[in-house]
Amino acid sequence: MDRDKLATLYDLTDRVAIVTGGTRGIGRAIAEGFVCAGAKVVVASRKAEACAETEAYLTTELGGEALGVPTHMGDIGALSALVDATVDRFGRLDIVVNNAANALTQPLGAFTPEAWDKSFAVNLRGPVFLVQAALPYLKESPCAAVVNVISAGAFLASTNVAMYSAAKAGMHAFTRAMAREWAPFGIRVNALAPGTVDTDMVRANPPEAQASMANAAPMARAAHADEMVGPALLLVSDAGSFITGEVLAADGGLVMR
Repeated sequence: MDRDKLATLYDLTDRVAIVTGGTRGIGRAIAEGFVCAGAKVVVASRKAEACAETEAYLTTELGGEALGVPTHMGDIGALSALVDATVDRFGRLDIVVNNAANALTQPLGAFTPEAWDKSFAVNLRGPVFLVQAALPYLKESPCAAVVNVISAGAFLASTNVAMYSAAKAGMHAFTRAMAREWAPFGIRVNALAPGTVDTDMVRANPPEAQASMANAAPMARAAHADEMVGPALLLVSDAGSFITGEVLAADGGLVMR
């Protein structure tokens, strides 16, 4: 190892990344971090206004190259359109970060088919089909990487969130399968499992629930969304070039407790 090589370990210059759920919370932080590392970033979320605002911030404020593409993860056709828009604009695709999520859940024994479909369409089916749409371009990339943002909840027996946790556990299984099957093409696939992070999803809970979630981990606090940027960079950059099929838990020790 020399200084020049060390200095480029986290460099994403000229790499093209899709970040779903990229207009707020963890996804927004990752998109900003990737731009600062030199990547050209395509952010996707349901709201056109949020996509436009994020694109403007990444380009004007951070001086990067970015594109916002309104995308509903439950719409299979929209996923292919997202990939097409990315390649049309930037000519390649190297990184996919599946971060978009639907926090809908219901108690066991009270599931409705409508809630089931809505949850699994966004949290499981959408991410899998997005990577499938991106696969031809990832195979062409010399530095292809996929990060599936799951949740510490995939490994915990938490009450009232079984639907969400099961979808995230499913993405863990798909992460390992993708990593195994696509390793011969040089595509690395890993999962990032955040614990409690100070995002809109967490803030939607009552204050006492937020406090309980934050104090559940040994570090006894919620993470800032920016604290997910370093782990994500490790998984997509040359710094993580020999890491695939793994889950990186950034959860303050929640699961290991």
